[in-house]
Amino acid sequence: MTSFIQSVDARTQLAGTNRLEVLLFSLGNDLETGREEVFGINVFKVREVMHVPVITHAPDMPDAVEGMVSLRGTMVPVINLQKFCGVRTDSKPKILMITEYNKHVQGFLVDSVDMIERLNWDEVKAPPQMLTSRLGGLVTAVAELNNGTLVMIMDVEKVLAETAGFYDSETVYEGIEPHANSDITVLFADDSSVARSQIKKTLEKMGVRYISTINGMEAWKLLTSLADQAESSGGSVRDKVQLILTDVEMPEMDGYVLTRRIKQDPRFGKIPVIMHSSLTADANQNLGKGVGADAYVPKFQPHELSITLSALLDKLEKK
Repeated sequence: MTSFIQSVDARTQLAGTNRLEVLLFSLGNDLETGREEVFGINVFKVREVMHVPVITHAPDMPDAVEGMVSLRGTMVPVINLQKFCGVRTDSKPKILMITEYNKHVQGFLVDSVDMIERLNWDEVKAPPQMLTSRLGGLVTAVAELNNGTLVMIMDVEKVLAETAGFYDSETVYEGIEPHANSDITVLFADDSSVARSQIKKTLEKMGVRYISTINGMEAWKLLTSLADQAESSGGSVRDKVQLILTDVEMPEMDGYVLTRRIKQDPRFGKIPVIMHSSLTADANQNLGKGVGADAYVPKFQPHELSITLSALLDKLEKK
């Protein structure tokens, strides 16, 4: 199955065009609902797809963590997505997807993988509130394929937070210093509830005000509204927002497109933009620089984020 995704690296050319490719997968037929739901995961995050190898079970693991496998000498934790999502089936998972999120490598057990589907981010919508509530924030976006099938884009960061505790330890905020100027407002955009929570905690530790949005389109609409208000009152949007922080992968408008729009609009010319993503490859960082990002920070590194924020804010004050 490695040939199935061997061209993943070439797909970096899609970034910055408001398009993405997702690997479609199923967790099997749910005995409770009688349906087989289709989920999607960004191809950028998938490293390998294989039949399930021998899994070494470990004691005292969360219920959805099956154990670990040895992948070319590296121990990789394995998470059963059927169990995590509460899908009851009469068959065991057949496929293991190896993924990498912000330098963490893990495997996800699923029933099957289908195909790679190319989507435009503006066709990928934020999920209805009812769906978000029922699935506990596990789905960050929904897209409709040409055949009418609805695909739910899974918030893998939430899965990792709840099964491995990667992102919820209070120790990651130790050493974050309050910023000297408390009269600062940061606008940030992220579709992951886990990421938004960590960004909020980081900014609160810094003593910085913030405006939270759930995707690039919502951030853009808010920014243009603030700019219109500032112009009508003879002020500047920089009086309301001093820095913008954006995720890369988001429904309706991704972070590359949002950053490019901000940098091409003279009303936002002096507002720095930080890209904040679990896509940490050099190609992604170079694309961020190419659309005008002032900095690119890996996700779930609060200390590094606070240092980058402070450095850019200090530069603003010296101008």
